[in-house]
Amino acid sequence: MAAYLEHLLHTYGYVAIFVVIALENVGLPLPGETILIAAGIFAVTTHELNVLGVVIAAAVAGLCGSVTGFMIGRYSEQHVLHRLGLDERDLRLGQYLFRRFGGRVVFVARFIVFLRSVAGLLAGVNAMPLNRFLIASGLGALAWSATFGFGAYVVGREIEVLSARAAMAVGIVVLMVVLAGLRFLRRNRARLQIEADRAASA
Repeated sequence: MAAYLEHLLHTYGYVAIFVVIALENVGLPLPGETILIAAGIFAVTTHELNVLGVVIAAAVAGLCGSVTGFMIGRYSEQHVLHRLGLDERDLRLGQYLFRRFGGRVVFVARFIVFLRSVAGLLAGVNAMPLNRFLIASGLGALAWSATFGFGAYVVGREIEVLSARAAMAVGIVVLMVVLAGLRFLRRNRARLQIEADRAASA
């Protein structure tokens, strides 16, 4: 994988970074974080790329990909709902929760592999306001690309070990938060549903 990514970076440079990360953020299972780390290492070892250019390309790609996912979710809302077995009341509840917590979800999701790929789609399906999504997704993309791009440039391949450990720690924390959130939702669903229905009819 490392040799193949180095070949891509040598041949296509910033375009390879942009395409892989953008497509990952649309929802395709591509190694966005891996190519970002590889690009940071490639920049410091070969000087064929500029690390600032790497970070900017990754941030723009992340934002463009997530916005595409957002639009797909927004305009294929009914299809997604049907596939997931959800009804209109579920949609109203999801929209209500995304209005309240969507910005934090979108920002944090940037640092988690699976969530990074689906955050835009979920935000679109749940009708998160576009301006809030753009701010949260843009800041998240910039923070993520700077963390791993500059990190790889400074500490080299050690960032791969650090990112794996961080991913495990974050994954555990996220799992605990998700479980706590599901428990809270199950216990308070009726109240939240009433609030969501009231907000939708306001």
